[in-house]
Amino acid sequence: MVSRSYSNLLDLASGDAPSFGRERKRLPRVATFAGILTDLDDENSVGSDAPSSFTQDRMIIVGNQLPLRAHRNPDGSGGWCFSWDEDSLLLQLKDGLGEDVEVIYVGSLKEEIAPSEQDDVAQTLLETFKCVPAFIPPDLFTKFYHGFCKQHLWPLFHYMLPLSPDLGGRFDRSLWQAYVSVNKIFADKVMEVISPDDDYVWVHDYHLMVLPTFLRKRFNRVKLGFFLHSPFPSSEIYRTLPVRDELLRALLNSDLIGFHTFDYARHFLSCCSRMLGLSYQSKRGYIGLGYYGRTVNIKILPVGIHIGQLQSVLNLPETESKVAELHDRFRGQTVMLGVDDMDIFKGISLKLLAMEQLLTQHHNKRGEVVLVQIANPARGRGRNVQEVQSETKAAVRRINETFGSPGYTPVVLIDSPLQFYERIAYYTIAECCLVTAVRDGMNLIPYEYIICRQGNEKLDETLGLNPSAPKKEHAGCFRVYWMLPHH
Repeated sequence: MVSRSYSNLLDLASGDAPSFGRERKRLPRVATFAGILTDLDDENSVGSDAPSSFTQDRMIIVGNQLPLRAHRNPDGSGGWCFSWDEDSLLLQLKDGLGEDVEVIYVGSLKEEIAPSEQDDVAQTLLETFKCVPAFIPPDLFTKFYHGFCKQHLWPLFHYMLPLSPDLGGRFDRSLWQAYVSVNKIFADKVMEVISPDDDYVWVHDYHLMVLPTFLRKRFNRVKLGFFLHSPFPSSEIYRTLPVRDELLRALLNSDLIGFHTFDYARHFLSCCSRMLGLSYQSKRGYIGLGYYGRTVNIKILPVGIHIGQLQSVLNLPETESKVAELHDRFRGQTVMLGVDDMDIFKGISLKLLAMEQLLTQHHNKRGEVVLVQIANPARGRGRNVQEVQSETKAAVRRINETFGSPGYTPVVLIDSPLQFYERIAYYTIAECCLVTAVRDGMNLIPYEYIICRQGNEKLDETLGLNPSAPKKEHAGCFRVYWMLPHH
């Protein structure tokens, strides 16, 4: 008998589900231990009793996107060229696992790969990068990512209810169906490489919240963890989601669930108590929740930054060159910095309004203070994103026209992608960093800024900037301002 902990999702992902686009071609299963592996029947639960000779610890990290960059070969051959995305948090996680842990990544690619190329690309990524790509049909991906993830989960987890058609509209079951179908595709990819008795599976973020269900059904004793990179709302907000119970039950098929802060974990536990009738125990920092004979561990695991990577980039020649260029560009001016995604919850417009008020009320700051706003490309799309983009550009244009003068631009908007070393250079020369997110999971920008500012004095000495300037007691200090509470 199939456990009730995942029966609904199995029905939803069955053959009766509507199809999206072309039929997905199944890749050959990759052997992880000696012997011959056959394809597993989706209808039969598979335990983890198969013998395995695999002894090295191995972590399978599953995320919505692989930590890779892809582009066509410049030689005109039509093939693909891949490289690591050093900015990816999933890639940086590897350095915290120990040298003796093998890491395999499972996720999708940002670029669309033609069906005729998918087998070759998958083989290349597995052999070269130990990455297993999940190829999602475009129309299915649109419903999954831009539909359910960005129209329902992302706003709801940031406390925005879909009260009007402009904010997501009425709940669309087909988007939920697409979400479950994509999670099933990811589960199939994990099953191609997993050695269930030996491997650890680490699933990341709200895109894959029902993935634990499919993995638990296949391998009952799989060692499975899930980490949520976004906030988790209070029960009053979360209960407005029609599939609230399904998501909670799916997450509880994990062995460990991690959150950024205690508040997010507390909200999750309250939802499990009030909607599923589950109780939990807390003793000496340990929080355990009983679910179908298992104990699910709840952990508070705030994400950090890769200090070693930041320090190495600070020492690059191109970084030093960029810092010198920016010092010349903003000589005699105080630079304030904002680094945000183009998103409705980041408060970019509020930051611009604050800058406008500063220049209006303090005339002596005109010509002296500059706000550099780095706007990362929007991850979603739709009317909300377009409104944020147009509002931001209109505010920047208004401020510059009102307070600008020859040689002085009050607000510098950078909305094109920057190299990592370029962003580090802006951190280095900025006198303060402004964080204006209305609500955020765990914003790492302030911590990156702090590390870069701590290395600023040493870098200035290396570049020979202001060698005759007297040393100040506060040299190398930093300021981070949260203009609005972000929790």
